[in-house]
Amino acid sequence: MTTALQSPPRQKTSRLQDASLLNGPMLLLRSIRGFRRSQSLIWLATVPLALLGLGVFTFSARAEVALSDLTGPQAASFLADNLWLFVATILVIFMNAGFAMVEAGMCRQKNAVNILAKNLFVFSLAVTAYWVIGYSLMYGGSVVDGWIYFQGLFVDPDPSGALECAAAGDTGCLVPAVDFLFQAAFAGTAATIVSGLVAERVKFGEFVVFSLVLTAFIYPIAGSWQWNGGWLAELGFIDFAGSSIVHSVGGWAGLVGAMLLGPRIGKFVDGKAQAMPGHNMAIATLGALILWIGWYGFNPGSELAMDQYVAYVAVTTTLAAAGGAIAATVLSTITSGKPDLTMIINGILAGLVSITAGCGNMTFAGSWLAGAVGGIIVVFSVAALDAAGIDDPVGAFSVHGVCGVWGTVVIGLWGVNGMDPGAAGIGLLNGGGLNQFFIQALGAAAYGIWTVVTCWIAWSVIGGFFGGIRVSEAEETQGLDIGEHGMEAYPDFASS
Repeated sequence: MTTALQSPPRQKTSRLQDASLLNGPMLLLRSIRGFRRSQSLIWLATVPLALLGLGVFTFSARAEVALSDLTGPQAASFLADNLWLFVATILVIFMNAGFAMVEAGMCRQKNAVNILAKNLFVFSLAVTAYWVIGYSLMYGGSVVDGWIYFQGLFVDPDPSGALECAAAGDTGCLVPAVDFLFQAAFAGTAATIVSGLVAERVKFGEFVVFSLVLTAFIYPIAGSWQWNGGWLAELGFIDFAGSSIVHSVGGWAGLVGAMLLGPRIGKFVDGKAQAMPGHNMAIATLGALILWIGWYGFNPGSELAMDQYVAYVAVTTTLAAAGGAIAATVLSTITSGKPDLTMIINGILAGLVSITAGCGNMTFAGSWLAGAVGGIIVVFSVAALDAAGIDDPVGAFSVHGVCGVWGTVVIGLWGVNGMDPGAAGIGLLNGGGLNQFFIQALGAAAYGIWTVVTCWIAWSVIGGFFGGIRVSEAEETQGLDIGEHGMEAYPDFASS
């Protein structure tokens, strides 16, 4: 036999001041004339649905009218170009995971949370700063011809211009939202490079402020000189995907921070560099592979269209990474007696940076050779920085700064004019003369000078305003995970 349990009857609430948060809104609506009946409340509930439907209908109508101007092939090309750039953007954004793993794995256990937090948070900062003003400074209208551009605050998402472009039969007609997201991912890459150079000793808050300044002003202004038809573009400077614009800018910005911070405690003893091994090389290796995959969004995505050249750029990118890995492994084995995993990782990344500027202006053989030279350069550069007393925990400046410069100037040595078979040489060693080499060297120098000067000012102002950019000696000794974040990456294991 089953006994039904009935709840005691509840006292009906009639006064609004006695109502709970649950039945208060309903009581308020019922107090309004016309909403006392249940049917009225049902009709009221349909208002948001009706507004949503109206909004979708209006958007669809606008989109249909705009797309109706395109023929079948035009519409297909337009959608393919924008879809490809969106996929490439996701790959570039995912590179943040690769940077985080490489940097955290190559640094000590007690600072892992701090490094992960910086790499995760920096993309949020970059997107916000770039959305508010950075994109406008980089791709806006001319203010000082060739040097300064500006269109106003925030990004205009109106796609009508892109659709008109597609209707005219052009390719690479990108809606502003997709283009902005792709460019914001590049801005985030420049900022996260800085994280590796200042790792294990910089204050989190001060790093955040600097990242905002870098992605809102320093990087966009420099990028406009080439990618918005600025003075370097007018000279004929080539930087297809950002060896100088992205990588060397990030490298120079981080180098200034590292010099102002000084080396980590214990890095140099009696003037000699001491090894400070990373705590998790498995994570660092996985990070390197993620970065390699992400580079297929970085370089082929910079074609800004889904055309016959995307695969070509992907191959030049792959060959350069392979050349860098092989050369760095061979050289590190010769110099140290055994193959160094950190140099294999940095060799891959050096090869990728070395081809980023010229991935659309190199033959396959030239791409592999450019990457191989980058792999050799990174090994010597790491040793040179140690000899100079500059502490770069993960070799970020050697990879992104030095190889960023190399990737820019190598176009002037054996670059070609485009990706078509039999394209004419534009480099010194393949019949192009010295002109392109001098232009490439000028561009690389311009980005270095601009970044060093502006970042020195930015780091100094931030340090002066906040009482320095370096954590205390006690906090550095204990580890930034506890001092800056109050947690550990591996709480079940004792910190060394």
